[in-house]
Amino acid sequence: MNQNSGAARRSGGQGFTDKQGQYLAFIYAYSRMFRRPPAEADMQRHFLVSPPSVHQMVLTLERAGLIRRQPGVPRSIELLVAPERLPILK
Repeated sequence: MNQNSGAARRSGGQGFTDKQGQYLAFIYAYSRMFRRPPAEADMQRHFLVSPPSVHQMVLTLERAGLIRRQPGVPRSIELLVAPERLPILK
């Protein structure tokens, strides 16, 4: 199997996968640009994925301690990763 394949590939020992890194980078960039965190619908549009896919990723990032949010409160995602650890958003 190719070492570059698979969703679980870690990004340079950063503690998150490449895909998770892209979501984290999007959350950071969106928050800086619009001065508020993105809604799940914003992530859905950017990554061209289904609402359940985005929601699962948000839950995964939260369980991993990479973001914090308040359930039931819209746009409450808080990034817990230092910006310098994030990959460049593709």
